[in-house]
Amino acid sequence: MNKIPFDEKELKVVAEIPAFGGGTTPLYDVPVSRREAVNAVYKDKQPIWMLAGGEQNIFTPALIPDNGARGFVFEGVPYPREKFGGKDMFGVEWEYVDVAGGSMVKPGNPLLEDVNDWKEKIVMPDIDSWDWAGSAAQNKEYLSNGNNNLFWLLNGCWFERLISFMDFEEAAVAMIDEEQEDALKELFHELTSLYMRIVDKAVEYFDIDGFCIHDDWGSQMAPFFSEAAARNLLLPEMKRFVAHCHEKGKYIELHSCGHVEDRCQIFVEAGFDTWTPMAMNDTIKLYEEYGDKIAIAVVYDKPFDPETATEEEQRAAARDFVERFTKPGKLASYSLYNAPGLMTPAFREELYKASRISYAK
Repeated sequence: MNKIPFDEKELKVVAEIPAFGGGTTPLYDVPVSRREAVNAVYKDKQPIWMLAGGEQNIFTPALIPDNGARGFVFEGVPYPREKFGGKDMFGVEWEYVDVAGGSMVKPGNPLLEDVNDWKEKIVMPDIDSWDWAGSAAQNKEYLSNGNNNLFWLLNGCWFERLISFMDFEEAAVAMIDEEQEDALKELFHELTSLYMRIVDKAVEYFDIDGFCIHDDWGSQMAPFFSEAAARNLLLPEMKRFVAHCHEKGKYIELHSCGHVEDRCQIFVEAGFDTWTPMAMNDTIKLYEEYGDKIAIAVVYDKPFDPETATEEEQRAAARDFVERFTKPGKLASYSLYNAPGLMTPAFREELYKASRISYAK
């Protein structure tokens, strides 16, 4: 499918859609649907063009309490700002912070102080009681616009979820405390099983192509915990979850913030199809080392000044990006963490055109 020859007629803009973070994204007269193009990268490993935003629907329905609690609801019906915050699916209280554009756990009342007490302190949500059918009806049109549908799973079921239960310091200690190790493995196993059931429900009720699960592992400088801890406590459950998504015929993306490039081998071993590293990671090195095993969203190392660069300089930058990051056998996308303003109309058009030609060879 990726060998479809490029035709200049494809550059015709047939629509404009809202862009993530503001503005609009032009939609070209593409030879296959945007949905197919994303699946071609993450499922078939045969790209048709360089993904650069505008190809996916982020889907975080209010059906799942975490999405409203985090102030991150993207679906077919409006979700009022005044409802941001509140309790997530475990009853943890979140406070939405306008200046940050997101939510934080309300301090002072952690569910857990010792993971050994998790069976007494944590009540697993009854996901069967959620109105899956009603949400499916409300979102049918939203999920039918030709885009690829990516179901985000905020908070996740591993370290990020543990932080919400315990607060950060206690969660970090639990990751290295031998007296909590067995209980922590049990908790992560049960949380993973819960999320596997959520995947089953999502696949049953929604027209979903893939899943994106959150688990932040690092600060701006370094990972929060050792590779040994990650392998011991998290990797086995990640493998379970990823395998389950693949068994359902869906690709799986990892969202993991922080300077965690040294943990990419673990993400590969878990089986994730793609990862979008933040800009403090050496995404070019990651592409070179792991691009044949996992699709890496690349942050460009030769940004131009969109205020002063000529159109030809912008197009030349796009061609340079394509030449370097469409190597046979390696997978990449244009990272959302690239410098603001680089995605000028000229850059976007040339990125699409040059990548279409490159992948069609």
